[in-house]
Amino acid sequence: MKTPLVTPTFIMSAPRSGSTLLRSIMNAHADIRAPHELHLRQIQVEMEDDFARNSIEALGLANDDLEHLLWDRLLHWELARSGKQIIVEKTPANLEHWERLRECWPDARYIFLLRHPMHIFESLVNNHPEFSPDILLLRLFHDVEPMREARANLTGITVRYEELTANPNQVIEYVCHHLDVAWDPGMLDYTKSERMFPPGVGDWGEKIKSGRIHRARPAPRPEDVPEKLRPWCREWGYLD
Repeated sequence: MKTPLVTPTFIMSAPRSGSTLLRSIMNAHADIRAPHELHLRQIQVEMEDDFARNSIEALGLANDDLEHLLWDRLLHWELARSGKQIIVEKTPANLEHWERLRECWPDARYIFLLRHPMHIFESLVNNHPEFSPDILLLRLFHDVEPMREARANLTGITVRYEELTANPNQVIEYVCHHLDVAWDPGMLDYTKSERMFPPGVGDWGEKIKSGRIHRARPAPRPEDVPEKLRPWCREWGYLD
């Protein structure tokens, strides 16, 4: 796809890292539309027979190209509907598909959102009692390598959940500078632009619905971090 309709910004994060909080704050800006998770990679195009495939190939397009056109048009539609200037997407699963995002939008901007891995794991365990801790831990390990690759290959800024909740004015001003928009302190009152957090499209817990920025818990002592989480903590700068 040579000329996308939009130049989106993507929040790249593991689950339970504060992406709903960050996108809600960003959505409160007059020029930024940051909707709920759109799960772009799960929106796919299927050609049912050879007639369709041959027709599309004759146009010089492949299946991936059609999906890119669809994703781009969806973001453009949502941005136009909002009347704003910048579109932000925050689905955590985007992290595993960063190469497709780059292919679709070569000029996209990125925000890498990190949180202490032990707190991510504990939050997942608390919010998903239907899964065993071992299963959740295995799931999270799938995000370590994609985050390393994405940060190495994409141009973006890094935001830590702990810093976002401790110094929201400073961090959000930094984010606004990255997006070339003016910093608006009113962004922190994010419920002025959004009061509904429906289940299934991001965090919908009481904390996010409170409209307040709750400070992150203190970092665990290094000796309290389980051995399985230590490499991950080192990779993300939470352990020496």
